[in-house]
Amino acid sequence: MASTADTGKTYHRECTGEAYKTAQAHISPKDITLFASCFCPFVQRIWVALEFYGIDYRLGHRLRCFDLDEVDPYKKPADLLEVSPKGLVPALRLETYKPPRAVNESTVILEFLEDLASSTVKRSLLPPVTDPYARVLIRLQLDHVNRTLVPAFYRFIQAQEESQIQTGKEFVQAIDGLVKLFQRAAQETNSSCGLWSDGGELSLTDVMVAPWLFRATNVLAHYRGFMLPEGPQFRSYMERLLNYPAFKRTCSTADLYIDSYER
Repeated sequence: MASTADTGKTYHRECTGEAYKTAQAHISPKDITLFASCFCPFVQRIWVALEFYGIDYRLGHRLRCFDLDEVDPYKKPADLLEVSPKGLVPALRLETYKPPRAVNESTVILEFLEDLASSTVKRSLLPPVTDPYARVLIRLQLDHVNRTLVPAFYRFIQAQEESQIQTGKEFVQAIDGLVKLFQRAAQETNSSCGLWSDGGELSLTDVMVAPWLFRATNVLAHYRGFMLPEGPQFRSYMERLLNYPAFKRTCSTADLYIDSYER
């Protein structure tokens, strides 16, 4: 049964589990500093990408959290405001510039990291530029995630009791819409399916959607009694996605997300 009682819990300021181990490995100064919060799905997008690309980074700067150096996004310290005028995470500070420069907004940061990785570590989350149609299919998937699936998640978790059934259906429809885009990509090209295909590599779509599908398994399951769509192919996709090493390294234990979303 879904939990609805307010027990007075609030958002966490220290990550746990595998995410804590990863955070501990990234406390030394580097060319890139990631301003983050341990429960934010938009931050997790960037964290997964950094781990996948193998681009070295530091978490935070003179900021408490992770029991290390991570930002409390609700208190908006001066260091955060310098790199993100709205005081929102994620944000990057590029330390190689004098003075340092900044990049914010998760989708923009991901584009920046993709360009950076393509020219340095030679890793990519996109199909090759020689296959423009496959890249178009990926961008259609990304558009669906950002415009439809993510908003549907928040409408569902914020819905009052009388609208939870409808908003739950809308979230399922958003997932089904993404599945249809994956199926289209599988039919029309082999290089834009990401982890949807058995043996596929992580894609930018996987990175963009994984934090919300992951929270569907803990936050939505706890507060809305939600169950992800059935079907062997979707279950296999979720297993590959949630167990992908770069993603697992950024995940805290379920209680962190459940507590942080209570209010």
